[in-house]
Amino acid sequence: MSEITIFGSINVDLVAGVDTIARPGETVLASGYATLCGGKGANQAVAAARVSPQGRVAMVGRVGRDAFGQRCIDNLAANGVNVDRVTVGAEPTGCAFISVSADGENAITVASGANGCLAADATAELSATTTLVLQMEVPFAASLLAAQRVRATGGRVIWNLAPVPERLSEAELRALLEATSVLVMNEHEALTAAQRVGWTGTDFEAAAAVLAADGGVTCIVTAGPLGARAFHPDGSRQTVAAERILPIDTTGAGDTFVGILAAGLDEGRGWQEVLARACRGASLACLAHGAQRGMPTAEQLS
Repeated sequence: MSEITIFGSINVDLVAGVDTIARPGETVLASGYATLCGGKGANQAVAAARVSPQGRVAMVGRVGRDAFGQRCIDNLAANGVNVDRVTVGAEPTGCAFISVSADGENAITVASGANGCLAADATAELSATTTLVLQMEVPFAASLLAAQRVRATGGRVIWNLAPVPERLSEAELRALLEATSVLVMNEHEALTAAQRVGWTGTDFEAAAAVLAADGGVTCIVTAGPLGARAFHPDGSRQTVAAERILPIDTTGAGDTFVGILAAGLDEGRGWQEVLARACRGASLACLAHGAQRGMPTAEQLS
């Protein structure tokens, strides 16, 4: 049986609802806050598990030996994610500080904690039947090694280039592309990545097409209310519109998209269907507070 393995971050999210997100030097007041489980890796694992058969999704991550860490592990397990390869260390569990405005937009600051010590050792048993999902919230060297191991066996690597590190070099980005089957970005990340390898344009679709052709990967760009586009190395592409919604909280929408995308590709669905399901799932995720609460089940996507 194939397996979707998420190699990435596990955080606790401290979420405060505000009228407007604070500008530099400004203080805004919130009436309260919520303590929720998050981290891009854990979010994507939960999103994939909710639309996949039981036992199909595994998490490779690291938490602290603290109450937050145990809470995160318990949450993943409760959502059907295999947690056997989640390690526990002396570092504190990662934490994200999230402000959500009245119109559903968010601003996020992440303290990496234990995520910064995640190593690729736990990926040794991955194989050609693995769909490996990565992000950019854990050490790049460990993520790259994990991706290279899976590609060497013939497995699929989905890399969510979020966030794009300021110090990611052209050589590192090219190594990432070489180890990747499917690259997922938003429109801003697509422009940054293409410019990092020497492209000078300003159109995110053209940027994604350049990355697809030069890197030999399928590039998927998520564009919020504009939906998603897939650009393939052979020049072909697909476009899927987003569903019209009134968002409550957009936190986790991109992670929901990636998790459902990974599940669909692992199941052998076609690109148009995979993108449509991922877009629908991302829209549904915006209808509840927190990164994971609104993530849909397979029934809700049908």
